[in-house]
Amino acid sequence: MKETKRHLFQGLWFLATNSYMEGFKTGKIYQGKMKNLCVPGMNCYSCPGAKGACPIGALQAVIGNMDYKFAFYVVGFLFFIGALMGRFVCGWLCPFGLVQDLLHKIPFPKKIETFKADKYLRKVKYAILLIFVLILPLFLVDVLGQGSPYFCKLICPVGMLEGGIPLVWKNESMRGAIGFLYAWKGAILAVTILLSLMIYRPFCKYICPLGAIYSLFNPISVFKYRLDKEACVHCGACKRACKMNVDPVENENAAECIRCGQCEKACPTGAISKGICAMGKKEMKELPEN
Repeated sequence: MKETKRHLFQGLWFLATNSYMEGFKTGKIYQGKMKNLCVPGMNCYSCPGAKGACPIGALQAVIGNMDYKFAFYVVGFLFFIGALMGRFVCGWLCPFGLVQDLLHKIPFPKKIETFKADKYLRKVKYAILLIFVLILPLFLVDVLGQGSPYFCKLICPVGMLEGGIPLVWKNESMRGAIGFLYAWKGAILAVTILLSLMIYRPFCKYICPLGAIYSLFNPISVFKYRLDKEACVHCGACKRACKMNVDPVENENAAECIRCGQCEKACPTGAISKGICAMGKKEMKELPEN
C-alpha cells in the first residue's frame, strides 16, 4: 500500500509538471514564462508536455554565461530544495524515478540487489556532476560566453525518453537529421531500461547528478528520518527493506536514502520516524501533556 501511494503521488506530480497537452499533439515544446522556473526533479526541458525546466539542464545552460544572475537563481533553487527535503525529491517527485520503479517491478530472471563494485560505482554520479554539469559548461564556452549542456547532450537518458523520442516521432523533419548522437543516447536509454529490470534505480544510484546534489543535503535537510536507538531491537528488517541498500541503523539519513519510507514501514517497533521534526519514542514521552 505504501509503494502504491508513493507511485500515485509520483504520477500526479508528473502530470502536474507535464500538463502542456498541446505539445504532445503538435510536437512543439512549451515556451511560456513558466519555462523559466525549475522543477525539483529530472524533467527534461524538451519534453513536449514540460511546463518547467530541469535544474540540471538550466544550470549547464547558464553557468558559463557572463551574466550570472540566472545561474545564481538555479544554484539557489537547488540549495533551497536540497536543504528543505534532500533526496525526498528522488523518491517522491522525480518522473524518471517513477519510470525506474515501475520497470523494476517487471519480472526478470535475475534481480541483482548488490555486487562488489556497487559502492564504488555510486561515486560516479559525483564525477559526472563535477565534469559534465559544472566544469565543461563553465570553461568550454562560445563567443557569447555560453556553455553547452554536455550532460544532456552526451549522457542523460531522461532527455531521450521525454524529449528526443516524442519530438522525432511527431516531427518528420527531425527524422532526417538524426545521426550518431541520437543513436548513442538511444543506446544509453536502452541500457538504462535493461539495467532497471535487474537493478533498483541504476540511474539514481550511479549516474544522476541531481541526486548527487541532493544527497549532500540528506544529513542536514529540514525533512529527515530519525532513529530511536532505545526502541531499535537491531533485527535488520529496515536494512532488508531498503532497495537503495542503506542501513538506517548505521545512518538513517545516508546520502543514498531517497526517503521512500520502506524502512519505517518494515520496522516492527516503530523506531524509525520521519518529518520536519521527526522524534523518537523517548522524546515523544518527554513532551509535556499540555
